[in-house]
Amino acid sequence: MTANSPADSLVELEDAVAACPPERCARILEGVVNLLTANRDRPQHLLAGVADRVLLRLTERVTAGALIQLSTALAALAVAPPETLRRLAMHDDPDVACPVLHKSQALPTADLVSVAASCGERHQRAIAARECIEPEVTETLIKRGERICLALIKNPGTKFSETAYAALIAGAEPDGEIAKALALRPDTPDLVVRKLLSTSSCMAAPAKPGAVSVPPAQDALPALQKRPCSTDYANARPEIVALNRIGKLGDSTVNRFAIRGEIANLFTALSVLSGAPVEIIEHVMSDDDCEGLVMACRASRLNWATTLAILSNRSSARLSFAQRERAQLMFETLLLSTSQWTVRWGEIAASAGTRDRAAAMGTSR
Repeated sequence: MTANSPADSLVELEDAVAACPPERCARILEGVVNLLTANRDRPQHLLAGVADRVLLRLTERVTAGALIQLSTALAALAVAPPETLRRLAMHDDPDVACPVLHKSQALPTADLVSVAASCGERHQRAIAARECIEPEVTETLIKRGERICLALIKNPGTKFSETAYAALIAGAEPDGEIAKALALRPDTPDLVVRKLLSTSSCMAAPAKPGAVSVPPAQDALPALQKRPCSTDYANARPEIVALNRIGKLGDSTVNRFAIRGEIANLFTALSVLSGAPVEIIEHVMSDDDCEGLVMACRASRLNWATTLAILSNRSSARLSFAQRERAQLMFETLLLSTSQWTVRWGEIAASAGTRDRAAAMGTSR
């Protein structure tokens, strides 16, 4: 008896699928998926190739629920049926497409580019949340609008080409969210940040006729260099204490204070979270060396992104790449207990000793 060739068997299986009711097709689909996922010791490329045509035929005859399950299963495979993967990725239903778009490492970059160029917002966000995003995909998504650009910038796995950076700079509004997010991203090249700042300066409102131009060096100090007065602190403290009491004085709130330049709120928040007097917070904020500020942020249980936002917004001199790396290394190696002890007791004791000496001198007079 002559054995059927794999190709003949595949044709017979496809013909059988065409005559099956949807319920039977769903069971066959489940069996094929089990074959792909449960036999890790077999040649995966061979299995994927054999199963591809059958899966394509089955996807035409099963419900959306079955397709979602299929997409979730294939998304986890390092090797998957290529045509089936492509059809799922381009599916109009985001629930079917998103598992593959978000997690599949077997989906080619060219397919991701194609989907990114024509898909809906949920498809875009699934791609923008991938662990690694190649420059070609990034460039395509940037053309889709500001909201997806922000998602790309905030994803550490996004790779930006010179073309992508140029598009972001061209579309970034002065003081807009894209400019801020890109400037705060640790791996953004200094040249790109300088261009962003230059663009912001050029697009600033023109001076009124007869107005005296002031050189940049004589401009008002940046917001985080201006110390709040006692009234500012008195107004800020009740709200900050209340937020802390209900557990809402966290990274997102402190980050917002830093980005918006709400100095009294920021200084008071760091004081409340770290346990240090606000005078100590003022001191570490104005210190050229960022070690004290990093320690205060660490003692406040803030994450690195919030710490970087505070460091980047405290003065006109932007941190260099080397300074950022040094600050991050310091932040990651500092023990929480050490930071809290130093900020709360070491600095307080030093300042208390200074006040005691001053008081003694006043008494002796």
